[in-house]
Parts: sequence; C-alpha cells; structure tokens
Amino acid sequence: MTKQTLNYEKMPGHWLLASLGKTVLRPGGIQMTCQMLQHLAIKEQDYVVEFAPGLGTTAKMTLAKNPTYIAVERDEEAAKKVREYLNGDNQRCIIGSAEHTGLPDAWATVVYGEAMLTMQSTKQKNAIIREAKRLLKPGGIYAIHEMCLTPSTITSTQREEIRKDLVQAIKVNALPLTVEEWEDALKQHGFTIEHVETAPMHLLYPKRLIEDEGLFGVLKIIKNVIINSKARKRVLFMRKTFMKHNQNLQGISIIARLAQ
Repeated sequence: MTKQTLNYEKMPGHWLLASLGKTVLRPGGIQMTCQMLQHLAIKEQDYVVEFAPGLGTTAKMTLAKNPTYIAVERDEEAAKKVREYLNGDNQRCIIGSAEHTGLPDAWATVVYGEAMLTMQSTKQKNAIIREAKRLLKPGGIYAIHEMCLTPSTITSTQREEIRKDLVQAIKVNALPLTVEEWEDALKQHGFTIEHVETAPMHLLYPKRLIEDEGLFGVLKIIKNVIINSKARKRVLFMRKTFMKHNQNLQGISIIARLAQ
C-alpha cells in the first residue's frame, strides 16, 4: 500500500506510526524489550516462538543469538519484513494466529509476545496464553511486554474512560490490565511469575523517542509528520491521549515459567 492510499484517519495507531518511520512500537520502549531478552537469556540451543513480531525489531535481537526460531504473524506484509532478517533453515516466519499456531505440542523452550495481548478480549487473552503453554516444554519460559493500568485500585469508571479514549486514539480496542491482573492471567494457566518490570508509557515523549529511535530516526519521523497533515493530526491526538492518562498507563514486562 502506497502512502497515497493509506487511510490515516482509520488505520491502527501502531501501523500509522510505522508508516512514519517509527520502528519501536512497544509500551515500555526498547529498554524494556532489552530487559526482557536479558532475562530470557536466549541461547543457540533454544527453540523460540515469537507471537506477532510486527516490524521485527525484537526478532533481529533474538536472531543474533542464533536459536531455532519461528515467528507467528497474521499479517503477510509484516511477515515479509521479518523474513528479510531470517538467514537459516532453523528460522521461519509462518502466517497464523497466536491462538492457533498449528505448531507441535511442547516444541519451544521460549515463547514471547509484545504489545499484542493488550489488544485482545479476555477470552482471546486466555486463548493465547493457553497456546503459549501448549507450545512450551516443561520448564519453558513465556514472556510478555504489554500495556498496564496503574494503580491496582483503579476504578471501573477510570478503566472505561481510558478504554474509550484509547479506541478513539489508536483505533484498536485496547484492554490493558493492572500488574496483579496480568500476573493472575498467567498464573491461572499454570505459570509461575519469575520477574516483573514496569516503565512509564512514554511512547511519544521526546526522551523515549530518542532512546528508541536515535536522533536520526527521530528527525526522520518529525519530517514525515510535518509533511503529512492527516497523519500529524492522528499522532498529536495519540500523544494528547497518552499524556491525559499518563498517571494510569505504563508498560509492563513479565517473565513466567511453566512447571517442570
């Protein structure tokens, strides 16, 4: 799809930002992704499944460790991007859903996904976590990096206001959970929580932009935003929404292990 045919008013926020040159689209930024991978400590002997790799930023870091790797991606265009980074018979990107990958039982030692569970209903969240469990060998690790509500005492009224505002801003029905709720969602499927990290939801803040994209990358994004009025309107609205709910939104990463 060319820039001329992109529907900037209706496209999901993450693809809008990607079209403007943003490469890191994770709630806790590149630093949280790096922390997650550090805790996973992926080795050449590992069998890794990544759900919804998107632009492949995390995939590249994982592939540098040369594990046996399979990405599961719904979107053919995104899958083409990821396949550009694959360079061996032990590395694949398949088209499928995180709920039903079609991969064998107890195949993986590591499963992870970023910025995708938040966008699912409770039923879908459970289906994806259940699939991660099915894919893992006993003792395997499942890691998530998602959007998180804070504090744990947040009211139902606040939740609904945040949900509605996010739908308007990013055009996706985001349903973030609190720290305790994310942990419980994993525990219900037999996972033990090993590590939890949180970080501010500063996706479109200058400091985070530079951390994630580098100065040259930020200048490229700014140029694209300046010359594209429809995209600029959406980006400014997303930023306004994130700033409005700054006290109640953050990024979260959880490392969870399946029993031996």
